[in-house]
Amino acid sequence: MKAQKKGVLFVCHGNICRSPAAEGVFQALIQVREVSGAVFADSAGTSDEHAGELAHAVTRRIASKHGINLTHKSRVFEREDFDLFHLILLMDNWNFRNVSAMARNDADLSKLRMYRSFDPASAELNRIPEVPDPYYGGIEGFEQVHGIFERTSPHILTYLLESK
Repeated sequence: MKAQKKGVLFVCHGNICRSPAAEGVFQALIQVREVSGAVFADSAGTSDEHAGELAHAVTRRIASKHGINLTHKSRVFEREDFDLFHLILLMDNWNFRNVSAMARNDADLSKLRMYRSFDPASAELNRIPEVPDPYYGGIEGFEQVHGIFERTSPHILTYLLESK
């Protein structure tokens, strides 16, 4: 029997900064590790204000600097996403609450995790921090967020590959 492909969905507010950047870093890792037959990724937002737009220009610039081409167009999280993905990673508490409110049952809720629950740097803090939103800050914020995704993506991939 062929194993089912496991999906991860990255979710932030507008799906133009954090979640498409997380998706891009993760997609690049999938390619490097040659596991595209086992794992897939996507991203979405809890707001429709940027639906259909490419990622923020600075998000794309930082990704490109790291060899990643972001082509994802913003989309809104839908209840059906609970059926498509094994793991749904939220960037902050506000979006976690919004997506949790859409859950139909405990099985849906069990798929939700804060993104940084996989970040090894979070263990030192004794709490799970949010991924900071770089939208209103300078380029340093976008670089910082990219670093979080680079550091954390391998741990997410390992989790998906090892989970049943």
